[in-house]
Amino acid sequence: MEMFSTALPQLGDALALVLQPQQLMFMLAGVLLGLSVGVLPGLGGIAGLSLVLPFVYGMDPVSGLALMVGLVAVIPTSDTFSSVLMGIPGSSASQATVLDGFPLAKRGEATRALSAAFVSSLFGGLFGALILTFFIFIARPIVLSFGLPEMMMMTFLGMSMVAILAGRVPLKGVVAGGLGLMAGTIGAAGAGGSLRMTTYDIPYLVDGLQLVIVGLGIYAIPEIVSLLRQDRPISKSGTLGAGWMAGLRDWWVNRWLSLRTATIGVLIGVIPGLGGSVVDWIAYGHAVQSSKNRENFGKGDIRGVIAPESSNNAKEGGGLVPTLMFGIPGSGSMAVFLGGLALLGLSPGPHMVRQDLNITYTIVWSLAIANVMGTALCIVASRQISRLTTIRFTLLAPFLLLVITFAAFQTQQSIGDLITLVIIGVLGILLRRFDYSRPAFLIGFVLAHQAENFTNSAIQIAGARFRRDLETGFEYIFTPITITLLVITVASIFIGIRQSKNIRENLETPTGTKRAPLIFLLAITAYLAVAVADAWSISRLGDKVFPLVVGSITLLASIALLIRMRLKPESDDVFIDYELGQDDGNAPHGLWRTLGWFLGLLALTGLFGFIIGLILFLPLFFRVRAGVSWLKTILLSAGGIAFILALAYILGRDFPGGLLQAYTNFPWPFR
Repeated sequence: MEMFSTALPQLGDALALVLQPQQLMFMLAGVLLGLSVGVLPGLGGIAGLSLVLPFVYGMDPVSGLALMVGLVAVIPTSDTFSSVLMGIPGSSASQATVLDGFPLAKRGEATRALSAAFVSSLFGGLFGALILTFFIFIARPIVLSFGLPEMMMMTFLGMSMVAILAGRVPLKGVVAGGLGLMAGTIGAAGAGGSLRMTTYDIPYLVDGLQLVIVGLGIYAIPEIVSLLRQDRPISKSGTLGAGWMAGLRDWWVNRWLSLRTATIGVLIGVIPGLGGSVVDWIAYGHAVQSSKNRENFGKGDIRGVIAPESSNNAKEGGGLVPTLMFGIPGSGSMAVFLGGLALLGLSPGPHMVRQDLNITYTIVWSLAIANVMGTALCIVASRQISRLTTIRFTLLAPFLLLVITFAAFQTQQSIGDLITLVIIGVLGILLRRFDYSRPAFLIGFVLAHQAENFTNSAIQIAGARFRRDLETGFEYIFTPITITLLVITVASIFIGIRQSKNIRENLETPTGTKRAPLIFLLAITAYLAVAVADAWSISRLGDKVFPLVVGSITLLASIALLIRMRLKPESDDVFIDYELGQDDGNAPHGLWRTLGWFLGLLALTGLFGFIIGLILFLPLFFRVRAGVSWLKTILLSAGGIAFILALAYILGRDFPGGLLQAYTNFPWPFR
């Protein structure tokens, strides 16, 4: 009681500090910057926080915290714009929103989807701030109770979402998820450093594939290419649909779902090491499993927007618990946030909670107020921004291409970023075409690293305990938390398999010849066989077990699919090919010819550098592909180049260089 009697006055003092005009101005600046960064797909909280760190040094702690928290709190809200309007995840934590948000936009209900998402985000953010207020004192035993077995089981729970998102053919979901896990193991192993599916002759792959590039390649490139082939607005009806009040009513009807998924977000955010990349999938899976009528999920069900958006913002409050209490970041953005605290002269940990409680609580108030600010701004702007869905997509596509190209390049500042983006993009196109679950692939990729690390560490420690005696070993593995998580995981898989056919990205199932689906599956099988052989050749046991086991299981699943293809007729779902029907099959422009424009931008960048490549690419695209007048071509091209130059200058980033830059000494931005 004495602790709470001390805390309540400090909570009031913190509110008085935050409500000072100077602090509100800094918070508003952080909110506006967070909105600007969040709207651009692929950048996210890490890029935004990295931008403000140079300005934080030497600031008043309360002002610096208001600036940083304002930015962190709003990005999970603003990244919804690209997820809903373009089908491009604004960040790794908004991938699940695409499944139902984008179909709603295509139906002409973009404003409804956005407003429901923003209200859900506001509720999740405020709920996270409320929980953070109390968790500062009571969360220590909860956080410390999660050891390696518990973390491993949480990872397995996240992987069980693959069962829900498997599609019509569960084996395809297994193959897609396993392929994502194997893609996540490429590079140097975390334990012993053994190289997997790469050599030092290809140094780019030693550090593995980056989540930003994989997310953009799996979702952004396929959707841009698909919409570009249609040569029409994103919204098929050409309308915006109901206003933001409709989204508010949707949230109110599903308020208990929002509360449950916000709780999930907080709990996952509290657990250090899990990060935020999986929280939206677990929330989405819960929404599916807890719903009586599931047939509309993946086709434009508003609950598929409310659930992940509620959890996304709530996880920020949860993620601040281990960050502030122990100095342990729960995600990449929290790691950068720790750097900002150091620049402000603050040292997170029990000492900060005890000695600087009023400063600590300014973070809570800033989180709550910033969520209100950000949501209000997003709701006000949502109807106008939704008008993007009524513009001919051919005029929007080049701007999206240059933004995602720029975002992808920032991961390792290498031309290899762009090559990898194209390769993953082609894979995403083929997964989409042949009805392999792209969400399952992404879940596998996101969880691969931590699943391997937690599993290896838990096995090593458990082995030592079992060598002591069986009872000690079983006590280490089968704690009450792990048993509970195991039961939930098994139930999730069982329910997911039963309901997987209701969760799909498309309505029809066009099938035709066996040739194209068979060739694609043979290519996947060949890759898996090579990956398994590569894992087998690794000498260090800890570095080979995970890819060997996962690769073998996925290889067996792909062989089972091949057998099914051999036995079933061409009308079976295993031969689904969307090039034979639906929008893709009836598109006025061909798949590979459309993808060729993106490949052309990559080739021009490799030869002349990004800016010179854009100067050549944009006028050619607008004049030839879009067929607009010369005046409009010049204006649109100049606007696109000016925008990307301003963005790079503000962020202090360089552009990809080409062969020409290797032989000449160009000034910025050409170098």
